[in-house]
Amino acid sequence: MVGGGLAGITAALDCAEAGADVRLLEVRPRLGGAAYSVHRDGLHIDNGQHVFLRGCEAYRGLLRRLGSEHLVSVQPRLEIPVLKPGAKPFLLRRSSLPAPLQLAGALSRYPHLSRGERLRAARAALALMRLSVQEDRETLGAWLARHGQSPNAIAALWDLIALPTLNLPAAEASLELGAFVFRKGLFESTDAGDIGFHVGTLEDILGGPARRTLKDAGVEMGLGWRVEGVSRELGVTTRVEGRLEELSADRVIVALPPERAAGLLEPLLGSALPSLGSSPIVNLHVVYDRIVSEHRFAAGVGTPVQYLFDRTEAGGAPSGCQYLAISLSGAKREMAMSVEELRGEYVPALEALLPGARGARVETFLVTREHAATFRARPGIEALRPGAATAVPGLLLAGAWTDTGWPATLEGAVLSGHAAARLALADAAVAPTIGALR
Repeated sequence: MVGGGLAGITAALDCAEAGADVRLLEVRPRLGGAAYSVHRDGLHIDNGQHVFLRGCEAYRGLLRRLGSEHLVSVQPRLEIPVLKPGAKPFLLRRSSLPAPLQLAGALSRYPHLSRGERLRAARAALALMRLSVQEDRETLGAWLARHGQSPNAIAALWDLIALPTLNLPAAEASLELGAFVFRKGLFESTDAGDIGFHVGTLEDILGGPARRTLKDAGVEMGLGWRVEGVSRELGVTTRVEGRLEELSADRVIVALPPERAAGLLEPLLGSALPSLGSSPIVNLHVVYDRIVSEHRFAAGVGTPVQYLFDRTEAGGAPSGCQYLAISLSGAKREMAMSVEELRGEYVPALEALLPGARGARVETFLVTREHAATFRARPGIEALRPGAATAVPGLLLAGAWTDTGWPATLEGAVLSGHAAARLALADAAVAPTIGALR
């Protein structure tokens, strides 16, 4: 197993539980991949605010396996506080009506659209629910515009869901993936879109528990081991503490980010792994000297603040202070900004949204950046995403970027791990060794 993110963890556990001898190799000294925590300026900081939905059954199943499900919580029903400068907060809340009617009441009262925009949004939602995408050549934004959605409606309503799930605004995102997100989260089931939050840090929920669970399952872990090459005979060349190690296995599952996987496997697969592009995420970590927000999380409209999360308890903020994390998806512009430039724009933006922040002192302002947080969910991307199998027998792929049908999410990563493990075990007369020394 090459890679210790959620896909690699899932595949390793599946294979080990089936009786295979498994060795997992991860270049970092920790597990969790793109979902991790760091300690900076006295705070426990997650690199990003990785929410999930009630309908993310595979991810929630992994948490149960890791014994950390008690460190997450799922809303009793979908509620998104929507904040706009100069306006009263509005609670976008679903009812108990059957899908897709559960948000009809909230939409009919949504103050950030005109009456005509609300009616047209309802019609577009029905059309999107019935949509069957044959050729993914159009952006979600272009399709919405063709179905009567104004730029204001797209920004104030549709991008509330599209931007954080696709890591691109509707104007740039795949119609096929966008339609999937809305159907899966809002149209197929009344409660599937209820939002799940990580109450503890990602290290407490994923990294540490994964290490213990893998060890208990008999998985041999090589943390700090960098894989330098894979041969057609499934020999694996690794570098650890400056020396090279040669391993061999019956199956090798490569669960690395797409560009790293493509570079590692280019001698074997050539250009079979095309570039998927990437989209960045920037997180701002702001500690105030007092409580400035009553919201556990909230979305922003008419502001550069996309989503904010109260991480005071999990982050270990000083007594009396409040720690807010601001998540910025599709953050190409913000990636190019300095910390001071970001502070100069976003501290006033938070004051415009949160009356309690006016006059409060900012004790800490930190920035974390993920340059290639996800693959770029542009039109046509689904045709490029590879499946788990490759042209080399016994060599398999896993990762949220593979062909799971989902965007680059926690759920997609876990589903990909299950898929790779099934193939690794399917044609074995006896349980194989996976990444283990013979």
